[in-house]
Order: sequence, then structure tokens, then C-alpha cells
Amino acid sequence: MLMDGHTHTEFCQHGSGETAERMVLRAIQLGMKKYCITEHAPLPSDFKTVFGGNVDGVDTGAMDLVDLPAYMKEMSRLQKKYSDEIEISIGFEVDYLEGFEDYTKDFLDEYGPQTQESILSVHFMQGKDQKQWCIDYDVEDYKEGFEQFLDDPQHVFRQYYQTVKKSVEADLGVYRPQRIGHMSLIRKFQDYFNLTQDYDAKTMALVTEILNEIKQQNRELDLNLAGLYKPFCNDYYPGAQITKLAKEMKIPLIYGSDAHDILSVGHGQHLVASANLS
Repeated sequence: MLMDGHTHTEFCQHGSGETAERMVLRAIQLGMKKYCITEHAPLPSDFKTVFGGNVDGVDTGAMDLVDLPAYMKEMSRLQKKYSDEIEISIGFEVDYLEGFEDYTKDFLDEYGPQTQESILSVHFMQGKDQKQWCIDYDVEDYKEGFEQFLDDPQHVFRQYYQTVKKSVEADLGVYRPQRIGHMSLIRKFQDYFNLTQDYDAKTMALVTEILNEIKQQNRELDLNLAGLYKPFCNDYYPGAQITKLAKEMKIPLIYGSDAHDILSVGHGQHLVASANLS
């Protein structure tokens, strides 16, 4: 089934501001049968106390808590309005934040009954001064926050996948997200920092542990084409090594454009079939 499993809306503070309705219409135009709306869930108000990077990474990283009622109301309206043309699922892209698992579980307990599909992603990990830093904000922030790991690509990879492992193992309750988002996001700036080498045996052992846990939990992977269009990534998430292993393990790979604007809806969708990725 032609679908987009990872998209954003006008409620995203680092997006284009273009409406979810126009993005849904674009999906219908492209012949999609299903469209998953997964806006960034609000971050806890006290997350800034453990954050070390550019404050814009937090301030623009997710929707505001006060916008939640409007978000749910508008996405429900679209779901009903276009039900004869496309199946729309409503959910969130939820951040795994080490030390804030109870906040995330409480959020999901409250909003989970109103949603159908959500994504669990790692956008932050521990770096300089034991603070949390953005993985995907910009190259300056990445360098400052993770310079201690940049002596060897495998070093920064393993720091990231240790965080991903914690996210998969976290007890987030009965409404935990069923899909793991862009599992190689650590490579967003790989061309800039020369992080293009394959994962070595030790890193792949860690990745395999994560995939085994995902398989056991009957969860899915976000097959996210957005990385192909990032200037220092030029690859899809989660990349060839993880995709190959996930397919061998029969873990579902769900295409997502990660669209933050209208024209990105369906971006790269034909590559999924032509490259036999899913």
C-alpha cells in the first residue's frame, strides 16, 4: 500500500508553516492510500536544565504544550473530512529523553487513546559536560556537543546507538510508539565530519541487539528518505547495513518522507520500490 508513515504539520516550530491539510491533498494527488501525521510531541518544560546546546534546538524542536488541543482537533477534522479519499492516522513523533521517561509515559497515557500511530526517535544524546545535545540541529552544535566522540566514527556511532538501545528498552507504557524513527540520524552530518565509513563489528553487534529487541517487541522501523535530501547526509535512514539486517529479521520497514513542507510529501517514495528497500 502506497503510504507516507512520517509527516509533520503547521504546528512544527522548525517546519515550513504549511498546513497539514494541503499536505494531505498532496498525498491524495500522489495516489497514497494512507497518511500518518506524526507531529513532534511537546518536550518537558524542565528539559532545558539538562540541555547544553543552542537553546533554539529545544525552543523549536517540538510543538508547544498549549497547541496540543488545537493539533488534536485539526488532525481529527482532516481525518474525518478526507476519510473517503485516504486513511489518515494521527499520532506523534516522541523524543526519547534519558531521565524523562516518566514524563513521556504520562504524556502517552494521556494522549495515546486518541492516537493511532506514533514514532519514537532519538534527537538528543549526552555529550559535553554530561549535558544533552541535539544530534540534528546544525554542524556547529554537533561539533561542540560531541567533539569528545569524533576521534573515531565508531565512537560517536556507539554513543548514539547506546542511547537508541535505551529508548527501545524504556518502559513507556501501553501506548509506547510502535515505530522507531530514523535509526541512523547520527549520520545527518556524516559528509561534514567524515563519518561515512560502515559500522564495524562492535557497532553492528550493538545494532543487532537493538534490532532483536525491536523484533521481539513487534515494532517497526521508519524507512526515512529525508536524509537523502540533507546536504551533509546524502543517504536514507537507517542506511544499507541496518536495512539489510532488518529485512533478514523480517522487521517491517515503513516508508516515511519526514515531510515538513508540502513538496516533501512522498519525497523519494519510488526509490523504496526500485532499490528494494522495504
